[in-house]
Amino acid sequence: MKKFILVLLALFGVAAVFFSRGCRHEDKPVSGKVQDEAMLAGVTAERLPGSEEDYLRDMDYGITKDPEKVRAALEPYVPGISAEDAVKAAVRGRNNWVVWTAGNDRLWDELSRASFGNLDLLKTLSSHKALKNKRSNRWQYLGLVNEPCFKEATGPRADRYGLWLDERVQSDECAPDPYEDESKYPGVPYGARGKDGLPVGSYYGYASGIVGLRIFPNPAFDAAAQKNWDPDKYYNDPKYYNDKNLVKPYRVGMSCGFCHVGPNPTNPPADFENPKWENLNSNPGAQYFWIDRIFMFDVDETNFIHQLFGTSRPGALDTSLVSSDQINNPRTMNAVYQLGARLAIAQKWGKETLKGSELNNKQFNDFVPPIPTNSPLLNFYNNPDVKTPRVLKDGSDSTGSLAALNRVYVNIGLFSEEWLLHFIPLLGGPDITPFPIAAAAKNSTYWQANTAQTPDLALFFLAATPPDYLKNAPNGPTYLTTDEAVLARGKDVFAETCARCHSSKLPEQAFTDFFPDHGCVNSNYLQCWNDYWQWTKTEEFKAQMRGIVAAPDFLDNNFLSTELRIPSSLMETNMCSPLATNAIAGDIWNDFSSSSYKGLPSVGTVTVHHPYTLEPRPYQMPAGGRGYTRPASLVSVWSTAPFLQNNSLGPFNWYGTVDGRMESFNASIEQLLWPEKRDGNVQFQTGSGKMAPGWIDRTTKTSYLKIAGGFLPEFLQKHVGFLSFIWPSVFGDGGIDLGPIPEGTPVNLLSNINLKEKDKVLKLLPKILHDLKKLPRNATDDDARKAFANLVEPLLDVSKCPDYIVNRGHYFGTDYLPAGEGETALTDDDKRALVEFLKTM
Repeated sequence: MKKFILVLLALFGVAAVFFSRGCRHEDKPVSGKVQDEAMLAGVTAERLPGSEEDYLRDMDYGITKDPEKVRAALEPYVPGISAEDAVKAAVRGRNNWVVWTAGNDRLWDELSRASFGNLDLLKTLSSHKALKNKRSNRWQYLGLVNEPCFKEATGPRADRYGLWLDERVQSDECAPDPYEDESKYPGVPYGARGKDGLPVGSYYGYASGIVGLRIFPNPAFDAAAQKNWDPDKYYNDPKYYNDKNLVKPYRVGMSCGFCHVGPNPTNPPADFENPKWENLNSNPGAQYFWIDRIFMFDVDETNFIHQLFGTSRPGALDTSLVSSDQINNPRTMNAVYQLGARLAIAQKWGKETLKGSELNNKQFNDFVPPIPTNSPLLNFYNNPDVKTPRVLKDGSDSTGSLAALNRVYVNIGLFSEEWLLHFIPLLGGPDITPFPIAAAAKNSTYWQANTAQTPDLALFFLAATPPDYLKNAPNGPTYLTTDEAVLARGKDVFAETCARCHSSKLPEQAFTDFFPDHGCVNSNYLQCWNDYWQWTKTEEFKAQMRGIVAAPDFLDNNFLSTELRIPSSLMETNMCSPLATNAIAGDIWNDFSSSSYKGLPSVGTVTVHHPYTLEPRPYQMPAGGRGYTRPASLVSVWSTAPFLQNNSLGPFNWYGTVDGRMESFNASIEQLLWPEKRDGNVQFQTGSGKMAPGWIDRTTKTSYLKIAGGFLPEFLQKHVGFLSFIWPSVFGDGGIDLGPIPEGTPVNLLSNINLKEKDKVLKLLPKILHDLKKLPRNATDDDARKAFANLVEPLLDVSKCPDYIVNRGHYFGTDYLPAGEGETALTDDDKRALVEFLKTM
């Protein structure tokens, strides 16, 4: 009986780890009543204005060093703006994007515990000899941008509590970081800040040596925590640092620039580990970002969490990583190009209707003045309707441009005091509720300060997001054809095959006849789309489009996307992105998605494949917003390979030179247009009936779900000795090693469990534990596979996304389109001509 009780204790203890909140809320805060640290400290939003320091002036082609150029770019949107005011707005916007973290250092400190110690940004920043990552290999190994004017730490820094953090270089070329000025930008005096020798710091924090990460004095680092602090053990002793009660001297904050600043494609650095500011742009996206290495300082391939992060290819990140929807869904980090052209097409096709709490989003109309009453920016909102670009790949962020920007900050930790009350961080959980904008506006000083700054951010993007043309890159012209006949044919092929999704310049009939009410975003959308799609197959459309593409100004102010939502049933790409649930009614981003989005119809039945047998299976896509994909912009497409929404199509090159980008582009575009050349560890049947190579992400090693003992709930820690005696295969070494998960297991079979199906999951968990417990202590992979085979169908039954082939779909122009599409595949010569035209974008 005693053994039975202990087994039950273990069973429900493991369940508690995954169904608990993961965060420490001893005082049980209530949604709508919790305040952020700044408000608790009596700091008002007026005390947190955007900085006008143009320290980053060399970035983005030096745009802010040319006041007249900035004024000319903003004049159409802010009539009468002076050159001086235009530059100030752009500078404030860029500082918001690259330096401002909006108090989210609290979140990333909390996540170091919620991730069971796997995620520790202080170690990501470090160059300690015990770590694989150093400043000297940061670009190659992590894909992170080293901040200019720093050097690698060669030992512990006394001024950083013994941490091995980058040291600032003192030289004529390296002025002091102005954002660190505590007298000009006084920080938030919360907790231990300003006491026991701990400084308050600046509200921009200290530069870390990595663009987009800033460090802040930890308000929990009081006298007791300082006494317990041991930097040597922090780097070298797992028992010390794997402790949820460890308080570190600093918290790390993250700006949007962390995931969006990258090397300028046309002015790359001579040394990617040591770029200069003029080599960096604010908008390309972190195309070289290795999530598994950045968020797991201890690379352990036998840890299933490492295997999970490893499904994110470089430059791809699950944007629902923190507020998980239980779908492993890595997507590329968006480049921000041609915002003006994007706003223009939003005026034609971007109308969405807002209701209820969706109306709490800020619009440009809320900022009059300083935006003048004759600004066209005010035409995007007429309560309750908004005309909006859609940034996310599923088109779900649909309540206005400023709302989309503000949502990004919440997603990286703005007002985490409230945000974390609505889900289990990193797990999502069975009960997810909406983050309320009204509560943020009332109870968060950081939210108030951030919303005041986002109009400047929008103006910065309007002034500073031009295309990066290959013709302007070093050695770039050598990659472009001089054969005018080939280029002309490439334009025709683009007009007939690609432009219907990848051009914001279309025949006027496209805007007037097929999507009534500025977009037909309602329950009839699918019919509107189908009518449009059939028309684009006609000679009437193709003839008009050929003339548009042939015009010399075709690429000028062209976003190279329609922004329309394309049914996933037509795309045939992996369904996990369009199945994302965070923005549906009642979920975490409810307030940031429109009622029009929530009323979209189902795209119908799609085909998915069994992860082991590859048997095609029908899957009914849900209505309510899911099932659509917004076509990617092709602006500067030569510099953005690999392709598809998850970077699964084509090879990755870490070096980022023009030659490196073109090497990746050429191989990736070949796989796009010749699907038979794609990488594959399986062969599967496409919608055309033809077999094609495809890739399923599988575990590369025998792995375990590992939780260090210092992160277990207290009641489990008290009994871990007994538990390791009766269940050594799970509770060995004082922590949890749940497994083994055999090598070759489809990762998403385990990562996509729908926790909202509580009854099914709670029945499945004992089955998993029971089958694993029967394994011998030194079980082989064959032993594990036999046990795991019994779990495959139950796991498929609770999957939120039963689609496992990550590099399938987008077969336009190929002979892999279903016969019912009625389109002829391009010849090889036509494909090659198309590629030549794409290089000019």
